[in-house]
Amino acid sequence: MELSEKLQQLRKQNNMTQEQLAEKLFVSRTAISKWESGKGYPNIESLKSISKLFSVSIDDLLSGDELIVLAENENRLNIGKIYSLIFGVLDLMILSFLFLPLYGQQEGEFIRAVNLFALKDISTITRAIYFILPIVMSALGVMELVVQHYGNDKWLNISKTCSIILQAFVILVFILTRQPYATILIFMFFMIKVALLIKNSRSK
Repeated sequence: MELSEKLQQLRKQNNMTQEQLAEKLFVSRTAISKWESGKGYPNIESLKSISKLFSVSIDDLLSGDELIVLAENENRLNIGKIYSLIFGVLDLMILSFLFLPLYGQQEGEFIRAVNLFALKDISTITRAIYFILPIVMSALGVMELVVQHYGNDKWLNISKTCSIILQAFVILVFILTRQPYATILIFMFFMIKVALLIKNSRSK
């Protein structure tokens, strides 16, 4: 007997509706429906809760093949969490652009690398853009880490998309304002993100 059938049988034996079981397991009714129809599997924590609720072992709930599928799903989920964490940390690191000597300052015949606070001879608008963009990117990084912590896949994908688009815009700004050091560093961050997205999509 498959997990879907066992779960349905246990629920009915205990006179529970899908809504009641969902409340006890702290999941949505849709999740219960998917599990009972065989369209999805509960994660390890949910399995432990099911095992405790119905006083059955996890081995009794799952067949050998189902254990393998569950392990693969958990592995993909954990890898996805790591990639999301790296994504958020990379965006947070862009705040360092306010302090690192990444901007070219003309001094006679030479160009000296200075941080944003020491940068002179630029327009007020350009300076404001240089300040605002790292702050916005780092705020987006904080949002990504928070969303990843709460496991909301929809908002996590939205935040990743916004991060990629905004970072591409930042690269364009640095190219147009002729800041090679800042451009190179943020382009490296951008390529790491693209590589993570490709790896994550292949692992699904």
